[in-house]
Amino acid sequence: MTRASLPDTYAETTGSGTTGVVADLAERNSAAAQECRAGNPKHAVPELAAVLSDCRAVLGPEHPDTLRVAGNLAVACMLAGRRREGLTMLVSAVADRSRVLGDLHPDTLAARDALAVAYRLAGDVDDAVALSALVTAQRTRTLGADHPDTLVSRMGLAMARSAAGAVESAYAVLTSAIADAEQALGPTHGHTTALLECGRHSGLIRR
Repeated sequence: MTRASLPDTYAETTGSGTTGVVADLAERNSAAAQECRAGNPKHAVPELAAVLSDCRAVLGPEHPDTLRVAGNLAVACMLAGRRREGLTMLVSAVADRSRVLGDLHPDTLAARDALAVAYRLAGDVDDAVALSALVTAQRTRTLGADHPDTLVSRMGLAMARSAAGAVESAYAVLTSAIADAEQALGPTHGHTTALLECGRHSGLIRR
């Protein structure tokens, strides 16, 4: 979870099945996602595109692993600077996951959260605020307010509101999330420190 980029949403495929082809697809997805984590999204994009094409051919377009790779490709495009292309892919990823897996499935919520961040990075702050608020509410309801995934969404909501100029509201969201993270996870947990870093970088908090 970082202040400047999309959430670390790269999903591992399950590699479900016994064929070598499926295992190979899972390995290629994992390697490409690692390229993104290492700061090389431009290298990952063509490989993820190839993996997605192969997943659609081997597993089908609505297989959960195919949907995960599609989301990974969308995030990689965003991080590679191809923001409008990545944004369009993320819109499709949310719609596809909601239709196939259900609106509150964890994979759907992960894609929705990534889309909210993508809207903010693209300057679409009104859409970012609205979608961040929605996914925060959904994750709070299904996972709890102090679940790590919910904390990611609460941080995104704070950043979206700050970008929209609603500084007091952003401060309230962020400090509440920090308090919950410190109580539930501890002051040195990665999610807690990421929330603090977000606050310092945005100027919302100074501790």
